[in-house]
Amino acid sequence: MVEIALCLAIIGFALVAIIGVLPYGLNVQKDNREETIVDQDAVVWMDAIRDGAQGYDDLTNYVIAITNKVQAFQVAPSATNLLTTHVYVFSLAGSTEDGVAMPVSFPLTNGFNIIGLLSRPKYEPTGNGFLSNYFVANVRAFSGSVVEKYPQTNSTILDSAFSYRMTVENDDSVPYDPNNNSPVQARLLANSHDLRLLFRWPLLPNGDAGNGRQIFRALTGGRLILTNNPALAIPNLYFFQPSTYVQAP
Repeated sequence: MVEIALCLAIIGFALVAIIGVLPYGLNVQKDNREETIVDQDAVVWMDAIRDGAQGYDDLTNYVIAITNKVQAFQVAPSATNLLTTHVYVFSLAGSTEDGVAMPVSFPLTNGFNIIGLLSRPKYEPTGNGFLSNYFVANVRAFSGSVVEKYPQTNSTILDSAFSYRMTVENDDSVPYDPNNNSPVQARLLANSHDLRLLFRWPLLPNGDAGNGRQIFRALTGGRLILTNNPALAIPNLYFFQPSTYVQAP
């Protein structure tokens, strides 16, 4: 009986240790799974944006909303002045400007609109200044459990699916030197772009992002074209053409 009691005591201590380590192991497994999903999704986003994909309509099943903060600056001889700040929110249902529905609705009903928005340059020149664009997209993961993917329509399952926040920056990759007017710098400035994707995950029920964080960067070469009339009351859309280059002077 004494030996049985000792054996039970040893087994009890062992079970306590195993149970204590088990949550840690499950958390590590969850973190690894989430990092793998983000790595796989980042490749899809990079390829879609760098290739100027226009028919990737399956994105509408995963992109929840895109927020674009636009600040207009005027460049004066002695200073750069902030003129206006507007926040645009685009979703499958429609679009808003500073919380009010836009006169011309711009819903994310196709991949053309999504990629065109996210390819917009961080600094966009205007007549007497420039626009500063800050893009944030809330996305349900493409990878992961099949039950969370289209054609799933159960709102409870979709709300609990793994989602992340992606910040997109499309900037010139060659530092601009105003004192250097060489043709080489002009061509590099017009045809070289630094594409940066910042992922934060997971998306929490209150709308905040968790502690997961990873940045992906890629050099993108080619022409960045404007596809719509800037005078229209909708955002400017841009697409990369990796096989076409601007003949800058």
